[in-house]
Parts: sequence; C-alpha cells; structure tokens
Amino acid sequence: MPDVPLPPNAAPGKPLSDAARRALEEAAQRRETAQAAFLVSLERGGPAGPEPTRFGDWERKGVAVDF
Repeated sequence: MPDVPLPPNAAPGKPLSDAARRALEEAAQRRETAQAAFLVSLERGGPAGPEPTRFGDWERKGVAVDF
C-alpha cells in the first residue's frame, strides 16, 4: 500500500493494518465534526471582555447584576 496516502496523525514509515488505517480515518472525521460543531456554537453578540460568570455577575451598560 505505498501508493495510498497516510491518514492524518499516522506515524511516517510505519506499516498500518487496515484496522489501524480505518481507525485513524474515523478519528480524523470525528475531529472535523467536533470542530464544525464548535464553530457553530460560538456565541454571537455576547458581552465583550472577560467572561462575566467568572466573577459571579453580569454587567450591562455599566450596571453589574447578580443572578
């Protein structure tokens, strides 16, 4: 199988079994899916600056409110 390109994260110069090749390809697909889901879940229009929940309150127009 020297003509077949190696899947991502495969060790160069090491022979791969069919099962190992499938596992690496499936892992690469899962990483792509997870990255796409992460990009979709990014917050839009949220507060600027540090994460407000880190400090236990939210600030809106200069007024801090606790929940």
